[in-house]
Amino acid sequence: MKEHIDFPKVEKVGVCAVPKTNEGMSFWEVHLINMLDVEITNLLISMRGYGKKDERELNTSQLRQYVERLGAKTSIQVELIPEELVGLNNQYWVSFYIDQTIYDKKFIFLPDSLLEKNTVELPILKKRGILII
Repeated sequence: MKEHIDFPKVEKVGVCAVPKTNEGMSFWEVHLINMLDVEITNLLISMRGYGKKDERELNTSQLRQYVERLGAKTSIQVELIPEELVGLNNQYWVSFYIDQTIYDKKFIFLPDSLLEKNTVELPILKKRGILII
């Protein structure tokens, strides 16, 4: 059934990860960023981690989060990636509406992408992090 739905291309909506340290613990804050001039609604975000770590196959629980509205030019934090899960593929599948049109896109932080040296200045958040659009 999904193959019968025409999903337009997602533009100016992305997922970013911001490195953080708190009380000696390192992690990455994951945010969904709406860089559009319009509000997006009925967001469903599906999150999971998978891959190999220390020669072991790992899969995290799949989490889902619903957000009713995300205003124009704003962001929302959706997850924390602890240091022990940084070497995995961290996937975020996001579906949302603009007016009556549904949009859908998968964003993946690959195993070696969450590194401080890969950070750039992020729009909206005005912090350094890694952005996938």
